[in-house]
Amino acid sequence: MAFSGCDDGDLVVDTIDFSEVATKSCADNNLIYKLKESEALILNLKEGTFTTNPSEVGKPTELIVGAENQVVYNFYDGKVVDGNICNLIPPATPNVKSQWKASDGIIQITTTATKKVDETTNSTRITAYNHNIVFKNITFKKEDGTSQFYESFAFGDYSKPVVALPFNFGILLNRCDTGEVYGFSPSESFTLYIDDALIKNEDTPIGSPRTGVIGDVKNKLAYRLFTNGVVSENYFCKATLPLLPTVSEEWLGKIGGVIEVTTAGNGPNSFVHTIIFKNVTLEKGNSNFQLGTSYKFGELQTIKP
Repeated sequence: MAFSGCDDGDLVVDTIDFSEVATKSCADNNLIYKLKESEALILNLKEGTFTTNPSEVGKPTELIVGAENQVVYNFYDGKVVDGNICNLIPPATPNVKSQWKASDGIIQITTTATKKVDETTNSTRITAYNHNIVFKNITFKKEDGTSQFYESFAFGDYSKPVVALPFNFGILLNRCDTGEVYGFSPSESFTLYIDDALIKNEDTPIGSPRTGVIGDVKNKLAYRLFTNGVVSENYFCKATLPLLPTVSEEWLGKIGGVIEVTTAGNGPNSFVHTIIFKNVTLEKGNSNFQLGTSYKFGELQTIKP
């Protein structure tokens, strides 16, 4: 979406200050903006700018101001509302009285994850990604031919909520001949490529579970969220993961988390293995969240030959 021109007019302010104003966004385009009485500060950034991967410390995303990344300040002849920014056909009033367009500069975006903490379980879940936006060495061209320069100008925060991962698993687990242990629901799977030494058809002493450590091959833990299809048992126990349903997100267990397996007899030659994760973290890129102090993966039933 391109910004249109406007009528000439004299601006009644000499500087731009939206520091106390919340950021809004349009539903049908890439615009984000701030409104203050008769003023609007608008960003039109390229598709995919706001990611779900937090920035590394001291390394914000940097965009060059230009045709793909526009920054515009509008001054109106009346109180401006959301419809003046987002509607394809904006209201007849107020009119843009004066407009400053950024001609050059850098847009820096630092992304962080916003997390909800469960103090009972010491677990965390990501609820949003916050994008802190700062302009560096930005120049606004005015209609009278003059310019306004800012060495550093904070646009502020733009927060995008995320849909919580379902984690809607039943208690019973399945196991492949290869040792892969998994649980699933129609839209997700949780898989542990478990060390065979942790699953033995022998009771464990009370208070002494078998233990292992999350790794990148042995005891590899993977959570997957899917689109374009429904997960069924046919998805698992294959040398190569099927293309469908499509994996939309994959989170891997951070190396070092603890696996505890408690085994108890469940009738003649039958055993139930209860698998617990202790202080396990899941990671995707620079994002992570904690399953908690103790998370029950599920129960696996086996039969002794």
